[in-house]
Amino acid sequence: MPTFDRHDRAASLIREIAATFIRQEANTNPLITVTRVSVAPDYRRVTVFVTTIPEDAKKEADALIFLQRQARDLRQYIKKKSNLKIIPHLDFEIDYGERHRQHIDEIAREIDATDNN
Repeated sequence: MPTFDRHDRAASLIREIAATFIRQEANTNPLITVTRVSVAPDYRRVTVFVTTIPEDAKKEADALIFLQRQARDLRQYIKKKSNLKIIPHLDFEIDYGERHRQHIDEIAREIDATDNN
């Protein structure tokens, strides 16, 4: 079983707390999903990567605006729900890597389906 270091535990905790906060505070159009979190080595900055369903540039932009407006409240929520010594500054980005992975999976399934026919 792999062991997680302190950095990985902090990232995992922040990801879980951010996902819960977003689920509670955001409306469902678009549905905002936290895919991963990147924590700076000094723990002072965190980038929260998200995707939206449905995929739409306007909805992604709206989601980022919402998240940026909620950053202060999310920081307070993290402070309340965790025992982190440093409550990081939060940045938000669309996770295009995850989006590309999903697209590749979709293409692979289509190739599989044509090979099996």
